[in-house]
Amino acid sequence: MNSKHVIVIGGGAAGFFAAINAAQLHTDIQVTLLEKTNKLLTKVSVSGGGRCNVTHACFDNGLLVKHYPRGEKELRNVFSRFSTNDTINWFEQRGVKLKMEADGRMFPTTDKSETIVNCLLSEAEKSNVVIKQGVDVEEIIQAENTFKINVKGGGSFTCDQLIIATGGNSKEEAYNWLRKLGHTIVKPVPSLFTFNIPDNSITQLMGVSVPLAKVKVGTKLITEGPLLITHWGLSGPAVLKASAWGARILSEANYNFTASINWLPKHTEEKLRIEINNQREELPAKTISANCPLELPKRLWEFLIVKSNIAADVRWADISKKNINQLVNNLISDEYHVKGKTTFKEEFVTCGGVSLKEIDLGKMESKIVPRLFFAGEVMDVDGITGGFNFQNAWSTAWVAANNVFHKKI
Repeated sequence: MNSKHVIVIGGGAAGFFAAINAAQLHTDIQVTLLEKTNKLLTKVSVSGGGRCNVTHACFDNGLLVKHYPRGEKELRNVFSRFSTNDTINWFEQRGVKLKMEADGRMFPTTDKSETIVNCLLSEAEKSNVVIKQGVDVEEIIQAENTFKINVKGGGSFTCDQLIIATGGNSKEEAYNWLRKLGHTIVKPVPSLFTFNIPDNSITQLMGVSVPLAKVKVGTKLITEGPLLITHWGLSGPAVLKASAWGARILSEANYNFTASINWLPKHTEEKLRIEINNQREELPAKTISANCPLELPKRLWEFLIVKSNIAADVRWADISKKNINQLVNNLISDEYHVKGKTTFKEEFVTCGGVSLKEIDLGKMESKIVPRLFFAGEVMDVDGITGGFNFQNAWSTAWVAANNVFHKKI
């Protein structure tokens, strides 16, 4: 065994990437990875519906950081060291090609998350990374030049330098062992989640989606993107963005709030009224419910007609001014009372973690505990859906791996 020893805590994306790169960039050190559970790379396996959304095709770091509700300012430094292009090249150099989809998400060309999982496992094995599973860290004791890691059930590990990549956790007490080292923990709350709308008839439209909608909560939280109606409420990128940017205020509201939906954000109110009046003139004898002048799913249009108190058999010639006003309002400011949230698939993400103020982002090293590094979501960093959280994992892990034993980038 090499005399220099680095331990990485956490067997997820950031942990594996840190361990592999630490071993490959410093061939004179021993790297050990400790994982609490008996499963490795769980989130990698389930991401993107089992296809693994590796990153996002955003190659301008100034634009890339705009996708992080927490960490925008700090990540600019990190991405300048390891960018989206670097991620793509890293995997391609190891035989894994990525492809870009229309919305910018990038997946392995195989469309299988096992491709990424197997790549990381293979690289770890080639690099002689020692993997220990079922190791639940209880306490880290810092000595003058070493760390002693005590684990639950007895036993301990020692190392010269330490990288923590344990991911996010919804329970604040899960960070107690890091707080004992002197680090401040920003209270964790859920970030990516969908809106529950119990007992609302819109849920009968489950499966209906629109390519672009605007979601508004209060006066400041406004997002746009595709929107999907589910059997419990509202989902899709527009809602997930709102849940990320509003993670703290929605938590403070106990997930009990009103969301306003603009189903046609490209239309002004004036333009909508013109199109509705044109329809009245051109198809006066046709029923409103069966003849929509707008680019909306048929089932959604019929739902909004009923919600506007317009009977299914009413003709365009007979629609009242009051009904037109109700319809326009429901098209551009359709309100729903949200009560509760649902985690987006298996992709649980938290807002909160180790305070970024206590980390040197140029090295990913603790400003409080020398030779202690961080990577991934254990820090108070989180991105919106679309591959951004994985990019944070790859980039911060690579920078941390590069800087153990003070290697210069």
